[in-house]
Amino acid sequence: MNKRKVIVIGGGAAGLMAAGQAAAAGADVLILEKMKRPGRKICITGKGRCNITNIAGIKEFIDHFGSNGRFLRQAFSRFFAPELMSFLEQQGLELVSERGGRVFPASGKAPDVVKVFQHWLQKNGVQIKTESRVELLLTTNGAVSGVLCKDEALGCDAVILATGGASYAATGSTGDGYRLAAAVGHTIIPIRPALVPLEIGGDLTALMDGLDLRNINVRLLKNGKRCRQAFGEMSFTKFGVTGPVILTLSGEVVDGLRRDDKMALSIDLKPALDEQKLEARLLRDLESRSKEPIHSLLRGLLPRVMIPVCLKLTEIPEDRLASQVTAKERKRLKSWLKDFRLEISGHRPFTEAIITAGGVDLKEVDPRTMESRKARGLYLAGEVLDIQGDTGGYNLQAAFSTGWLAGRAAALGPDAK
Repeated sequence: MNKRKVIVIGGGAAGLMAAGQAAAAGADVLILEKMKRPGRKICITGKGRCNITNIAGIKEFIDHFGSNGRFLRQAFSRFFAPELMSFLEQQGLELVSERGGRVFPASGKAPDVVKVFQHWLQKNGVQIKTESRVELLLTTNGAVSGVLCKDEALGCDAVILATGGASYAATGSTGDGYRLAAAVGHTIIPIRPALVPLEIGGDLTALMDGLDLRNINVRLLKNGKRCRQAFGEMSFTKFGVTGPVILTLSGEVVDGLRRDDKMALSIDLKPALDEQKLEARLLRDLESRSKEPIHSLLRGLLPRVMIPVCLKLTEIPEDRLASQVTAKERKRLKSWLKDFRLEISGHRPFTEAIITAGGVDLKEVDPRTMESRKARGLYLAGEVLDIQGDTGGYNLQAAFSTGWLAGRAAALGPDAK
């Protein structure tokens, strides 16, 4: 019996997993990677540490992908975080879990993940051909029969499209997969940056450039109404804001701005204190430190670099003695500490986005196998699909899980179901 020949387009997280699983299931596998080496985007994930997955349960995991998360249930039921972690540890990669359930290589080095996959693929006989850009998917009678790579046509029984999205173009993610999928009849949900820093008008954030805040609550406002919130860390930059909380909220911001909605952030700098407790704290501090100027008193409440911003926005003179702060000024200060508003003027470009939102319409892909409903023998995995999750290891797990399922299904062919 002849082995099924499977071509995997893309050597990222989904493609590497898919290729290895297809080979393990008995297929003859070739990876076509257009960059000089595979796994380049893996090497920069998690700030170079690679946040592989998260220890959250399946239900919570799916919730982090919004309404499209349900599509992943089949893949997660077959290959999920415990299986991924076990697989990597069996390959010799030691893992550690950190705050928020995030899982990293114990070495703290993302390239170690790529090395593990390269060794595993070599052991399974997978061929990797680099600097090979696929121009076209070849089809015969509605089924994929091969690929056209430059001037070379390569025949196969199945193709796994795992080209990634359109973020971090320098790693090879330039949106090729959308073009290839559209050419065989797939609908592409408009792509846009996701998990992306946000821009804030004016010079306020520039005054706090480099400041990191922890344990704060950020509410996202759309046309003045709260639409989502997140708790955790954020950072100020010259152009605006970033950090885990901001990235988590950025998807709604990008979509809102596309609709010309007015988007703003409401930052609660003292989430551990309700308004009554904060009022009591302010009264106590103002009384006990009555002879100090307000800017000195605020050092017990705010990072030093935020104090000028606070006084500017609350219109309290910086040399005002604590004993001279009026009831109205105290009320403005309390309100600002619980509701520091930043008007969002835009978002950073694809070059700074961690992932891509949009992609191949999920209605056109079988979630049980990742096979295309438009072209038989075509399987899709990873970021090329219209799935995008929050930061925290969720997106890489989705890439590995869909890659695992696509690889097994492509190797087994019609028997996969």
